[in-house]
Amino acid sequence: MKRYTRMRACVSGAAMLFAMSVTAAANAQETASAEDVDTTTVVVTGIRASARSSLSIKKNTLEVVDSITAEDIGKLPDTNVSETLTRIPGVQGYRYGGEGASPAGSGSGVTIRGLSGQTASQLNSRVFFTAGTREFNVESAIPGMVAGIDVYKNPSAEHIEGGIGGLVNIRTRNPSDFKGPTVSLGATARYNDLIKKADPEIFGLVANRWDLANGGRIGVMAAGTFSESSGRSDNNPANGGANFKRAIRADDAEYAVAAGANQAYAGRTDTWFLASVPSTANVPNANLTSFTGAPLTSAQQDNIMVAPALTNNLFQESIFRTRKGLSLASDYRVNDSLRFYAEYNYNYYLYHQNYRGLNAVDGGTVQNLTTTPFDYTEGLANRNSNGGSDDVVVDQRLAGATFLNSTLNTVGGDEHHEYDTASLAGGVEWKPTSQLEFKADLMYLETTRSQDNRSVNMDSAPGLVWNIERTTTGEPHTFDISGPRLDDAANWIFRDYNNGANQKWDDSAWAAAFSGKYMPEAGPFSAVKFGVRFAHQQDDYRTYNFSGRRLTTDGGLRTSANMIFGSSMADLLVNAPRNFMRDETGYSGGFLVFDSDALLGDNVRNRFPNAGIAAEASLPEVTANRRYSEEDTTAAFLMGEFTFLDDRLKGNVGVRWVKTEGFFRSGAGASAIEASSSYKNTLPSLNVTYDLTGDNDLLLRFGYGRGLTRPDLGQLNPTLSYSESLGTGSAGNPDLKPQVADSYDLSLEKYFSSTNYVSAAVFRKEIDSFFFGIAGCETIAGAPAPSGVVTPTGCASPQYLVTRTVNAEPGWVEGVELSGQYFFDALPGIWSHFGVSGSYTFVDTALPVNFGTATAPRFVIMPQPMQSKHNYSLTGMYEDEKFSARLVYTYRSDAILFGASINPIDGRYIREYGILDLALNYNLTERVAVSFNAMNLTDQALNRNVGEPFGYETNIERQHFANGRNFSLGVRYKFGG
Repeated sequence: MKRYTRMRACVSGAAMLFAMSVTAAANAQETASAEDVDTTTVVVTGIRASARSSLSIKKNTLEVVDSITAEDIGKLPDTNVSETLTRIPGVQGYRYGGEGASPAGSGSGVTIRGLSGQTASQLNSRVFFTAGTREFNVESAIPGMVAGIDVYKNPSAEHIEGGIGGLVNIRTRNPSDFKGPTVSLGATARYNDLIKKADPEIFGLVANRWDLANGGRIGVMAAGTFSESSGRSDNNPANGGANFKRAIRADDAEYAVAAGANQAYAGRTDTWFLASVPSTANVPNANLTSFTGAPLTSAQQDNIMVAPALTNNLFQESIFRTRKGLSLASDYRVNDSLRFYAEYNYNYYLYHQNYRGLNAVDGGTVQNLTTTPFDYTEGLANRNSNGGSDDVVVDQRLAGATFLNSTLNTVGGDEHHEYDTASLAGGVEWKPTSQLEFKADLMYLETTRSQDNRSVNMDSAPGLVWNIERTTTGEPHTFDISGPRLDDAANWIFRDYNNGANQKWDDSAWAAAFSGKYMPEAGPFSAVKFGVRFAHQQDDYRTYNFSGRRLTTDGGLRTSANMIFGSSMADLLVNAPRNFMRDETGYSGGFLVFDSDALLGDNVRNRFPNAGIAAEASLPEVTANRRYSEEDTTAAFLMGEFTFLDDRLKGNVGVRWVKTEGFFRSGAGASAIEASSSYKNTLPSLNVTYDLTGDNDLLLRFGYGRGLTRPDLGQLNPTLSYSESLGTGSAGNPDLKPQVADSYDLSLEKYFSSTNYVSAAVFRKEIDSFFFGIAGCETIAGAPAPSGVVTPTGCASPQYLVTRTVNAEPGWVEGVELSGQYFFDALPGIWSHFGVSGSYTFVDTALPVNFGTATAPRFVIMPQPMQSKHNYSLTGMYEDEKFSARLVYTYRSDAILFGASINPIDGRYIREYGILDLALNYNLTERVAVSFNAMNLTDQALNRNVGEPFGYETNIERQHFANGRNFSLGVRYKFGG
């Protein structure tokens, strides 16, 4: 109740501020005369105007910045803000389910200059974040609400600290953008050709400003939007690891004594048994013996193979995204020296997915066995941990087989992941003299996030078996099934119900910033800027997870007496779609699975009353996982702007000082653990621009800045958990300090006109104190000695192998950015309407990863997760008075997914891919326009391979995706502007 009371108060305050401004405006309107109205406007309209506005920001800002400006009210270049960001040099975006997204729903979803999870997020130059993280989930941003986006790659001292990768500032509309009464309305229908569903998007904006007789001005604006989009993510996740197998043919004497071999096939020459091979450090053990007890012969050793990505199964996700936004702004300029302003921005995002999985438990007896040459080396196995030459351990892998007498299971699930963020801000700007300016800005932010992921597992009925035909070559791998009907409810029995991810974040923040600017008449500085900022942020995290609620008649272990067949509750089951991956993988779907909609509310609890499922309204909290964090920061900056050599040399130099204090509590009651932290940082910066020709069209820039990225509040919390059976544990670290980076930029920019330019830049970031988890042996107070540990941890009892995030070794990022844009205005006729733009980025990163322990470290230099070494974007444009078109191709090379694995054969990487998008716009009248967008015309997805890029690529696909293409058709109306 407390949360919703605060949220209502925030909304009510915003509405009151807006209403006051409207009232004042209405009263003031009578005092304004027609000749006082300003006929200028800053609303950007069209491709060229958008390019001109963005280029002006890049050229005239002293820092290293790239920008994108909306082509019109409610019209960002793309239908997804994350995808728009990838048009900026040095920015790479993640995609999931056919749209730009954040990995696993957390973080910003963008990588700037090779650094993921290192981005500072702002809305209108104020901190803006998603609950549970320090970044804003750009996936949830609404394109129609965005006026422009600025990406600062080396921010100066006056910018709020927080991201060594870069700063993303999203700009919304404000009343000063409009010269008079303005109304903009838009409606769009969006369609995905895989899920075959159309969805609406509605946008509306009203604004006005009134010039007052005394030289003042009042402006108000209100904008709102609602959008839905649907998509599919068909994929076939498979196993990682070497998965050693040894083939024993059924006519071999060993087959008759092989445990697990189906003796009904003994003596046949077309049948094999695939025996598992014991291994150590991902290498087959020495002195292996056969099932007869004799050492393996050379012929038997030759039948050893690896089988990575073998068990590719069927997984379908229907993804439904809902976005809602509201923006209110008011602006009262008393005169040229005094201005009051207020704004409220609300953002709601729901990621909702229904998912269906079909998995096979393969039998060990196979037919149609084929292998293919494959060099499985010590490097792939364990990064050649013993040193020396990187020898081949096994020279073949399993390419395909028909697995006999296999059983099946399905999972049907539903996930609701909600994000709710509201920001209320206001302030005053005062210019008491022509040389002195002051500004006070207050901000309050509330953000909540909740994830509820629930599912039901079913198994094939006892006695039923299927033959599973698999191939692990080609793209995608194929998976076919023969046996009893999969759409017969009598062939399935219920197993269990799980609510494996049920968690909530409740965060808030406030900030008060006071700044000034002094412009001396003489001296080395043309302006001196100064300011202080006080901020508070808090995070409250709680979980309600549970799993393994048995769906039997009595809630006990499943037996023949208490099992429940699907046919007895057939109304809970649905057929999966029958067009899995467009019928490219063999079996195309149609199996029965638990209905995702039947998982909602207390339905499962009511239908299975003995399963021990708590009511949804009274789920017990897992108090051991509770976390509460508070953080207070105090910052001050001083910066001077200078010009020399008749304004040919410009720049700024400054320093920012910041103190950070934190309080953290984990658990609840008497078992709660508390900790605190405090640290200070000094962050200098220098930006210099030199006009090489004197006419401001050839600029040489240099930038230096020290920045920081603080740990997520969850990483700082002193939570400690352990597994008695595994002998391992994990712990937070309240002593964790921020990552600090010294960034250097050098660029050369040539401007041919207000829209045309080329530029080249080199950059380097030297990063200290990377975050990394290191394992060490520790005694955990109150914990029993580990028992039944199968895999030795190397720790002497009663110690556990505990992993905690620490500040590890330094690393670096370096690279090159090339970009350009050209409109062919000087060409004759129709050719003058064309234009091109493009960018290319090369980025190399060094992340020192300890694959050893704290006492016996083994550091390996790895690339950053989610970082592609090469990416580029190419755009072709056309625009005349009526019609405009844009065709964009965006490419990314291979990138490690999430993080590096100790053994590369266990790893995953995203393969190179390219996305082609098309946007068309036609102005029916001066006020009405229609638009058409086609996204992902190449029908590409982020397929994942076994291994890792930059040395351990395998070209073995581990997970193939199909998302389909998205199309949208919209109409916009605009009056005024």
